[in-house]
Amino acid sequence: MELLYTAHVPPGDGPHPTVIALHGWGASAHDLIGLSPVLHGGGALVLCPQGPVAFQIAQGVLGFGWWPITQGREMDPVAFDRARGALRKFLAEAFARYPIERRKVVLLGFSQGGVMAYDLALSEPERFAGLVALSSWLPEALDKTIPSNEALRNFPALVVHGTQDPMIPVTRAQESRQRLLARGLNIHYREYPMQHEINPDALREMVVWLEEKVFQPIRLA
Repeated sequence: MELLYTAHVPPGDGPHPTVIALHGWGASAHDLIGLSPVLHGGGALVLCPQGPVAFQIAQGVLGFGWWPITQGREMDPVAFDRARGALRKFLAEAFARYPIERRKVVLLGFSQGGVMAYDLALSEPERFAGLVALSSWLPEALDKTIPSNEALRNFPALVVHGTQDPMIPVTRAQESRQRLLARGLNIHYREYPMQHEINPDALREMVVWLEEKVFQPIRLA
């Protein structure tokens, strides 16, 4: 597998419900793996690939991202397409290597990783059971490039954002919510008095939502 990644593999033969967790700008494959013990009580397979863009954040310390951040914070379409291809290849290899329960695969993304999750889930909803976007946004330009898809109707999505986020204003999450609603997704939207982070309340919200909507949903007869 070309992308470096961390993995939490539950005991047993599986197949396991699975979370693909995508980190934000400046983090690494180790950033979100710490969520594993609380996701499905540690019983979910969690895979955290590392973005392909490396840069120095301090002396001798590298950070990673999915595409380069420019001064104007515009998204380079060529770099984004390269990241998209690398992520799709990683998923194909992961599905072949691990005992994944195909009907219970969730895309989870924080910040820049959330943009990658949005892109993949909206483009190929048939492959996933849900989407979690934390402190992230769905860029208008990206939204316009993704065709409408009937499979997105009632597709479960959790969007969580901090009202005090200094990096990605909460208005961008609110705009993203409207774009998702226009596509017919079943959105659970929450704002918390936090900055660019996952605080304990947001974490609890996510854990409960995953259980109710993806891992152990109640099926009506």
